[in-house]
Amino acid sequence: MRILLVEDEPELASALVAALIRRDCLVDHVETLADADEALNAGVHTLVLLDRRLPDGDGVSLIPAIRRSASSPPVILLTALDDVRDRVTGLDAGADDYVAKPFDMDELLARMRAVLRRPPQPVDRTITVARATLDLDSRSVTINGEPLTLPRRELLAFELLMRRAGRVVTREALEAVVYGQDDIVGPSAIEPHLSRLRRRLEEQQAGLEIQGVRGVGYLLRVSS
Repeated sequence: MRILLVEDEPELASALVAALIRRDCLVDHVETLADADEALNAGVHTLVLLDRRLPDGDGVSLIPAIRRSASSPPVILLTALDDVRDRVTGLDAGADDYVAKPFDMDELLARMRAVLRRPPQPVDRTITVARATLDLDSRSVTINGEPLTLPRRELLAFELLMRRAGRVVTREALEAVVYGQDDIVGPSAIEPHLSRLRRRLEEQQAGLEIQGVRGVGYLLRVSS
């Protein structure tokens, strides 16, 4: 088993690497999102252990890249952010499990075994909902077979909504994917992007509707 560990706390990282090696795991340790993104290109990892507070952003923002990687390994978030909404944000963004720091190594290993026991999902490099298709390799969107060009932030939001179509995605999960750590994010920052995205989908007759769920987030559904 080959693990990608994305953790910038030196003491914790060293302890995790040593514990995993003792259990016959191969471990690739990186400290930033940029290095993790590069490591994922190899497509060799069985599992990703991912911190949230990293020097170059929120670990949650890496999850779409993990899902686009060749192996699309399961993801366990390791974080000191243990509020319920923080857990929901991580899980809504696509993480397979969430372990709060400090944690017991035996519990982490049990959770690793649990996510690895789940049957692998078929790797489909496109997502189609109603008349919209998102190609995960080319990062392109087509509606009724016609290309639709989206700005980067609208594309990131649309990808997460497409992946979770029919389910509510929290505002925090969308913000974590769309914005970087250094971005100033106001309480309604995501709404203009979703408003423009909603208008584009309507103009292109995509058969999709983005609904706001008051106090929670947004839902992408097939429109009648």
